[in-house]
Amino acid sequence: MTENAQQQPTAPHTELPTQYAPADVEGPLYERWVERGYFAADAKSDKPAYTIVIPPPNVTGSLHLGHAFQHTLMDALTRRKRMQGHEALWLPGMDHAGIATQNKVEQQLAEEGKSRHDLGREEFVERVWQWKEEYGGKILGQMRRLGDGVDWDRERFTMDEGLSKAVLTIFKKLFDDELIYRAERIINWCPRCLTAISDIEVEYQEDDGELVSITYGEGEETLVVATTRAETMLGDTAVAVHPDDERYRHLVGKRIKLPLTDRTIPVVADTHVDPEFGTGAVKVTPAHDPNDFAIGQRHGLESITVMDERAIITVPGPFQGLDRFEARSAIVGALRSQGRIVAEKRPYTHSVGHCSRCKTTVEPRLSLQWWVKVGPLAKAAGDAVRDGRVTIHPQEMEKRYFDWVDNMHDWCISRQLWWGHRIPVWYGPDGEIVCVGPDEEPPTGEGWRQDTDVLDTWFSSGLWPFSTLGWPEQTEDLRKFYPTDVLLTGHDIIFFWVARMMMFGLYAMDGEVPFKTIALTGLVRDERGKKMSKSFGNVVDPLDWMDKYGSDAVRFTLARGANPGTDVPIGEDWVQASRNFANKIWNATRFALMNGATVEGPLPDPSRMSATDRWILSRLNATVAQVDAFYEDFQFAKLSDALFHFAWDEVFDWYVELSKTTFQAGGEGAEVSQRVLGEVLDVTLKLLHPVVPFVTDTLWTTLTGGESVVVADWPADSGFRDTAAEREIETLQSVITEVRRFRADQGLQPGQRVPARLTLDGTALAPHEAAIRQLLRLQPEGENFSATATLPVAGASVALDLSGTIDVAAERKRLAKDLAAAEKEKAQAHAKLGNEAFLAKAPDNVVDKIRGRLAKADDDIARIQSQLDGLPQA
Repeated sequence: MTENAQQQPTAPHTELPTQYAPADVEGPLYERWVERGYFAADAKSDKPAYTIVIPPPNVTGSLHLGHAFQHTLMDALTRRKRMQGHEALWLPGMDHAGIATQNKVEQQLAEEGKSRHDLGREEFVERVWQWKEEYGGKILGQMRRLGDGVDWDRERFTMDEGLSKAVLTIFKKLFDDELIYRAERIINWCPRCLTAISDIEVEYQEDDGELVSITYGEGEETLVVATTRAETMLGDTAVAVHPDDERYRHLVGKRIKLPLTDRTIPVVADTHVDPEFGTGAVKVTPAHDPNDFAIGQRHGLESITVMDERAIITVPGPFQGLDRFEARSAIVGALRSQGRIVAEKRPYTHSVGHCSRCKTTVEPRLSLQWWVKVGPLAKAAGDAVRDGRVTIHPQEMEKRYFDWVDNMHDWCISRQLWWGHRIPVWYGPDGEIVCVGPDEEPPTGEGWRQDTDVLDTWFSSGLWPFSTLGWPEQTEDLRKFYPTDVLLTGHDIIFFWVARMMMFGLYAMDGEVPFKTIALTGLVRDERGKKMSKSFGNVVDPLDWMDKYGSDAVRFTLARGANPGTDVPIGEDWVQASRNFANKIWNATRFALMNGATVEGPLPDPSRMSATDRWILSRLNATVAQVDAFYEDFQFAKLSDALFHFAWDEVFDWYVELSKTTFQAGGEGAEVSQRVLGEVLDVTLKLLHPVVPFVTDTLWTTLTGGESVVVADWPADSGFRDTAAEREIETLQSVITEVRRFRADQGLQPGQRVPARLTLDGTALAPHEAAIRQLLRLQPEGENFSATATLPVAGASVALDLSGTIDVAAERKRLAKDLAAAEKEKAQAHAKLGNEAFLAKAPDNVVDKIRGRLAKADDDIARIQSQLDGLPQA
């Protein structure tokens, strides 16, 4: 640190205001950082690269606590690496969010009494672009409020020209490699959004429905099936039973009457059926259930679609035109009137899939869609983690990753929307299918038409780590900043996004991974650990907290709760406490400046330093090493906690207080401590900067005269340790703490001065008498001094004259009452723990609780007896 200090620029200290006002500082300071180009990365630099690409927020979104949480951690990583001498690139951007954005604009049109079909495709897409320019990107401005150190010159959007070219390029490559195909399969269909959605965009919840048991067939050739979706029976094409089920063996291969229709359907034997569940017979509707579709494939059954895209019944007859839920009631009623309902259960609670965006009940539907054959891609994604090319933090999250990539189904990538990347496939008049790459001309002529579907949003965001750097062109950015270093994201989108990027990155970049480390975070919850939801009324707008307490306070609160992979509870009280911490840093730095703290020149030789100076420098270096280790392991909560306790407890509460007597005395000791205090604050502000950037930059530039802590050097552990000084100051702290506790126990006010005689000769405490007296409010003993209480501490003694300050008789009476209560508690706990019958029956947690009560009672007895012994005789 000595060498680093010599390189510090110097300037006269400017006076700090008496109070820190974040609202006055943060906005102008952030714009100054951007104007000076601190966050701009240079692809031509010879510095080692460090790259993080931001999980692109939806263009429809605004900053919520989850964004603020992850952005704080990414910003901290990037700021530290920049200070360590890396060419750090944190690349920002937004996702076009196909369904969500289209819904926004369709809602806007509905208010005008129009639909997208009134405009037509081209005009509607143009309207969406207009909406994006006017309303989209709100979150980008909010990221500036938070202090995100992103390279704004490299901002990308999944629908911009470069990324659109990347989408077309990889689609063509996958198509040519026969990894993209078109097939009719059961998909999840949203009747509200009118599009297919992927499995991972379906949210399951327990809904109350009905389970009805229906008799199929006539006469002796009947069986009973149970269903929660009676409306789909109009599309039944078989009843399935297990091949070994003796109850139905005589019916296998026969055809039975399908109620409410003029059709007969076969009874088939299939091992998928569980003979122990229900009646052991299940209705088979291949066009409306994925398991039924598979049975239908195995037995060559017809697939009959009974609903349109809005879930309206299309089968001719009395139910045609009814909504699926209306049809369900009508069909059950019709079956009941025919005597075919043999059992009904209401309510019947079961798991039902809902669209994650609009919450509409999802409808399984047979549909012709485009698919990615994920087998070889998913295997490569799994291998990259298994062989160590990609590391997942925390390691226990690997299982979730492998459970997904090792069992991934082919991915439905087509969406029946107009907003998004249109599928680059043309169909000819004679059944031709042509996939067109970005530099190719589509076929023209009569009868040629382009596929009307667009690609799943996750298809384009899956290319994010390399498409944002210029791929498919071999750009300088791609060569310098790929592969990226860290993907920091929530564990909830391993399936949505992380696996997609792994598959596409390895495929497009010739086996090179898209990122070296996947750092998974938990989700932000309220202070009681409850999920934040509008319906719960516990959603917090982080901007409100920033307005009230400052961005640094919000950031520090979030970082201090960030244990890898676990959810983060947060409450306003904690943000207020972080604001208090920022104020503490401010006030301590003001004190330092007023007392001549400096970074000028090298550190004095340790031989010229007091034990207090050597202690704080030893603790400073240990903290540097500890914080570095926590950063490398993505332990943001631990590094934040370590910095909080070092700064508040050791620097501000102890070193600053112990230094006051030194500064008052003046001379060489004061000059040495001024330089040590300057060094400690310099390094502490640097260590804090990545998490709390605004207040630290303001204070650091004032303290050092430097340009900005953003571009300062990250502190290095100099290796200086002084265990003797640490033991000496620990002893001093124990003495001060013990005497303070005794004073409080005797009812003395913190500022109340008490005559005292200190016997310190021959102990490590001797050089610290002035500090002890000042911190403990102990005045000289005087002529009439009477040692009414003597505390033996660390080989020394502190004798106090409490005459006239407390009512000794009343204090003895109070303590005697407390002692009796503690002894009674001890006796009761001891009796229970000595009762073998109780121990044999009581749960372990109950026994442990009683053992804890016994230990506390012992501690209380010792403490109270010590207080009694310290009192003067009445």
